[in-house]
Amino acid sequence: MAPVLPVVLPLQPRIRLAQGLWLLSWLLALAGCLTLLCSGHLLVQLWHLGTFLAPSCSFPALPQTALAAGVVALGTGLGGAGASRASLDAAQYPPWRGVLSPMLAAGTAAGGGLLALALGLTLVLPVNLHQGLEDGLEAALAHYKDTEVPGHCQAKRLMDELQLRYHCCGRHSYKDWFGIQWVSNRYLDPNDQDVVDRIQSNVEGLYLIDGVPFSCCNPHSPRPCLQNQLSDPYAHPLFDPRQPNLNLWAQGCHEVLLGHLQALSGTLGNMLAITFLLQALVLLGLRYLQTALEGLGGVIDGEGETQGYLLPGGLRDMLKTAWLQGGIAPKPAAEEVPPEEEPPEEVLPEA
Repeated sequence: MAPVLPVVLPLQPRIRLAQGLWLLSWLLALAGCLTLLCSGHLLVQLWHLGTFLAPSCSFPALPQTALAAGVVALGTGLGGAGASRASLDAAQYPPWRGVLSPMLAAGTAAGGGLLALALGLTLVLPVNLHQGLEDGLEAALAHYKDTEVPGHCQAKRLMDELQLRYHCCGRHSYKDWFGIQWVSNRYLDPNDQDVVDRIQSNVEGLYLIDGVPFSCCNPHSPRPCLQNQLSDPYAHPLFDPRQPNLNLWAQGCHEVLLGHLQALSGTLGNMLAITFLLQALVLLGLRYLQTALEGLGGVIDGEGETQGYLLPGGLRDMLKTAWLQGGIAPKPAAEEVPPEEEPPEEVLPEA
């Protein structure tokens, strides 16, 4: 059977191939380390922002898969550097002869599969992230007042820290706070007629105001923070409610967090693409170097020409052989037995 993609490799091209592989392997190891750093950083960010992501959001699967792919790429790079260096020394190469085949198989199956999966998730999961943030932030705003409810005691603190750190207000804008009760009933005066009127005027019995929490205020504003009566154009002198960004954070937290996490996932996607390319080059080069040296019987400094190849036989022949060896080959049709001829009838002579 003719080998797949054969290449003739004399001594000098084999040496240059080994030297180039040594360099590419270290680049792959570096790319694997950077992939680990990018995926680890994204995982830490998602851990801090987990309160604002819906439990059904599958976006964390991206950095988890990329983390595993980075580990495999790092191992492949270190192994490739060692094997390519040993291929230049007849005393160091023999121990690698039994290691290269399993390493190539593991790097191709595990590394290539994980990298391809992570690249696919980079393209698909940002859509899921949009809805996950939408639902998570909606729940966070709804539980802002529940400072004494088990399981939600930290909701107010986390939301305030989010708005102060990321310079955002509400889910999509500061007006999101107008549609929910964000002041706990514990801090409402039941004897205050304004409080009673607001609660009675709401169908659900909620205390709604046109105000925002303090964490929505922009500290760079030249005037004191305005938190209440934001929709009344006459409540605050020299304040234009049509330009709240002069006093409040202009962007909603959904837009800010979505842009932040998508930027991190985009950087991770670029690193995954580079790692995938380097790993493919390293694995292909190692395969050609391995088969070329095996053709010389492991004699590294052999002067003769040898042939490196990708697969030992044609793909069609290999599949056919595997099909036959797997015991699932179609059974040959039974030979047709010609029908037996009937003996001729005997004709009795007339008396």
